[in-house]
Amino acid sequence: MPGGRRFFQTNDKAPERPADPAVRKANLDRIVRLFFPYRARLGATLGLILFSAGIGVISPFLLRAVLDTAIPENDTRLLTLLVAGMVAIPIVTGVVGVFTTLLSNQVGQRVMHDLRTAVYRHLQRLSLAFFTRTRTGEVQSRIANDIGGVDDVVTSTATSVVSNVTTVLATIVAMLLLDWRLAVFALALLPIFVWMTKRVGDQRRKVTAVRQESMADISSLVQESLSVSGILLGKTMGRSAELAGRFESESERLASLEVKSRMTGRWMMASIQTTFAVMPALVYWAGGMLAAHGSTAISIGTLVAFTTLQTRLFFPIGSLLGVQVDVQSSLALFDRIFEYLDQEVDIAEGERELEDPRGDVAFENLWFRYGAEAWTLEDVSFSVPAGTNTALVGETGSG
Repeated sequence: MPGGRRFFQTNDKAPERPADPAVRKANLDRIVRLFFPYRARLGATLGLILFSAGIGVISPFLLRAVLDTAIPENDTRLLTLLVAGMVAIPIVTGVVGVFTTLLSNQVGQRVMHDLRTAVYRHLQRLSLAFFTRTRTGEVQSRIANDIGGVDDVVTSTATSVVSNVTTVLATIVAMLLLDWRLAVFALALLPIFVWMTKRVGDQRRKVTAVRQESMADISSLVQESLSVSGILLGKTMGRSAELAGRFESESERLASLEVKSRMTGRWMMASIQTTFAVMPALVYWAGGMLAAHGSTAISIGTLVAFTTLQTRLFFPIGSLLGVQVDVQSSLALFDRIFEYLDQEVDIAEGERELEDPRGDVAFENLWFRYGAEAWTLEDVSFSVPAGTNTALVGETGSG
């Protein structure tokens, strides 16, 4: 019986489709198209992000004015106005951030709904042959684990990327306006960090694909071995201990893959974070060296404002570097989801729709088999009279 044959099969091979660059590009286009129906909300979200990033870089300039002008000149009125502006800016950006998060979550969850519905509807259109050759746990894993795994990326990552990119660009422009020499010094290592992160992302993507396959194997094993028929089959054949051992092996493999996935690139990310942490001190050193060697003096206010901007730059850059790794992992999940959506519908219903059908149903010279297996029915002819039910059963009485 087909269920019995699948009961003890294993699947340790990761899918090959994600390695195809053409498939990757096509899938990226498909991911982008998922957001097209919600362009208006995305436009509003983008507007809020640009506004927030624009006013966010004003605070360091106000701080420079406080240190270089208001305090040295004892101008209390100017000091009050500058401080009021520094207080108002985070309040405004906080309110804008709430509405940005609301819009991005609304769009993300609508996209998730569309994706889940599309996969489920497509699976409903596939023929019985697909489900006889595919493990039940595998199908459930694609819907639950794979689609669930891209939730964060779809809901928040796209908005986070746009927000962080906008913040980085606005901050870099502000740093250049403050002092271009310090800006070049502070940003010199950024291209190296981007290259290192891309390598980590590629490694994480491969590990994620294998990890999802392992999760699918466990889901299939649980579904098939702990169902009523699975328990009966296991006990009848005396395979309970073997199945328990196989589950333990699969679980141990998944645990190892989880550790590998979570630790991929951690040393590199730790190095980047350490570099970001010491950069403000290096900027103070660079400013002092420039002043000591007769270069144009850099005011205390400019140095403090620059390091404030630099600190503001580190979080979005770190997020972008981390997001690249997460996106690479999620692309492996999208590849698996689209693989199901690309399953061809081999039986097109409705080609000959019958209006008010009545009468007998006759089958002549009917042949049927599962995949490439031996023929189950060979040249069978029979008729079903109107108002009756007919069932075909095997020698054991199973249908």
